[in-house]
Amino acid sequence: QVRLVESGGGLVQAGGSLRLSCTVSGGIVGSDTMAWYRQAPGQQREMVALITPGGSTNYLDSVKGRFTISRDNAKNTMYLQMNNLKPVDTAVYYCQRRIYWGQGTQVTVSS
Repeated sequence: QVRLVESGGGLVQAGGSLRLSCTVSGGIVGSDTMAWYRQAPGQQREMVALITPGGSTNYLDSVKGRFTISRDNAKNTMYLQMNNLKPVDTAVYYCQRRIYWGQGTQVTVSS
């Protein structure tokens, strides 16, 4: 069974940066499409970025140019580098692979 564990969230001022990590166990990080989602209070969960086994990426329009999804096969870990953070990026961020989800990590951006 696949297990996903996120880390790296926290409190940051607007304009700051954070890097989220998603460590995979029970599977190989590069063998399937994986994604980052986020959910703000009172809002639906939305996909932020995804990466395919071939390395193709796709992003939510509002994060293009600010966020970068990547993976390290040796560490079996996926990342989300978030730069120039804005208060609207405040949410719980989740990593996802097929039916599996992590527990989420809180990102809070203060103005």
